[in-house]
Amino acid sequence: MIAIEDSQKLTLSNLSSLSLFTGTDQGQFEVMKSQVLKQIGYDPADLNFAYFDMKEVAYKDLELELVSLPFFADEKIVILDHFVDITTAKKRFLTDDELNSFEAYLDNPSPTTKLLIFAEGKLDSKRRLVKLLKRDATVFDAIEPKEQELRQYFQKWSQTQGLQFVGQSFENLLIKSGFQFSEIQKNLLFLQSYKSDGVIEGKDIVEAIPKTLQDNIFDLTQFILGKKIDQARDLVRDLTLQGEDEIKLIAVMLGQFRTFTQVKILSESGQTESQIASSLGTYLGRNPNPYQIKFALRDSRGISLAFLKRAISYLIETDYQIKTGVYEKGYLFEKALLQIAAEAN
Repeated sequence: MIAIEDSQKLTLSNLSSLSLFTGTDQGQFEVMKSQVLKQIGYDPADLNFAYFDMKEVAYKDLELELVSLPFFADEKIVILDHFVDITTAKKRFLTDDELNSFEAYLDNPSPTTKLLIFAEGKLDSKRRLVKLLKRDATVFDAIEPKEQELRQYFQKWSQTQGLQFVGQSFENLLIKSGFQFSEIQKNLLFLQSYKSDGVIEGKDIVEAIPKTLQDNIFDLTQFILGKKIDQARDLVRDLTLQGEDEIKLIAVMLGQFRTFTQVKILSESGQTESQIASSLGTYLGRNPNPYQIKFALRDSRGISLAFLKRAISYLIETDYQIKTGVYEKGYLFEKALLQIAAEAN
């Protein structure tokens, strides 16, 4: 069960004295936070709730609130939002003395205060404060769901909202959303308002959900690989009219070609899909999206490493020429696309 489902059971009556909501899946985390605040009936005007944004708080005010008695009830709820000091984020908002004071409070908390902490990101497990929280708090960790968990959650959510998917439309939605929690959620809400009858067909995914820049660059790449120069020119013109700059287009194309190259090299060395994801994670210093790896493996079939290296070289050289003002950037970008098309099989 993913964290957002687990947290759906929370109410004001069953809330523990210390609850910690965290996670690296930003989309899931934000929905979980909104959901939990609604479930416990948070109201800024209710004096039994005290909310503190930890990026802006004066710690002495928080400290006083933690130990003061509730006004009109036996218990009060104190909410600490954006507590990034306990994560691996580089930015800090509290001093060491203030964090030590908070640790001291956790060692001897007020029996009339229920504390909710929202800390987006990855917890810094080396900090003593985090160890205390993990020991004493009920923790809801919104990590990136596995594919099956993602499917199950949104299938259930869709059913409760009265949405019905025809044929491969649900699968197409997941692919269109990049298997990203926040994108799936956003697109489902859009489809819900788009189709009043709740019946979602394949054409609705294509027609209703706007293409991302990544989608458009993928189409552009496919046009170039297929030597469809007129379609490529039309797409570039549309993107630039929408305000996209050629340098940005080059950067996204480079990202795609580099991913193709990386997965192809690792695949040809005998690594499996999961091993490729692990190897890239070590190399990049971050966990890559597993679905990006899956689709890069699929889309790079039939493309040679030699071609990928030349394509990357053309794009890097073009980027340099644009930034140094050699020629007009539209001309240079089109020239690069023609060079890549000429090299395509």
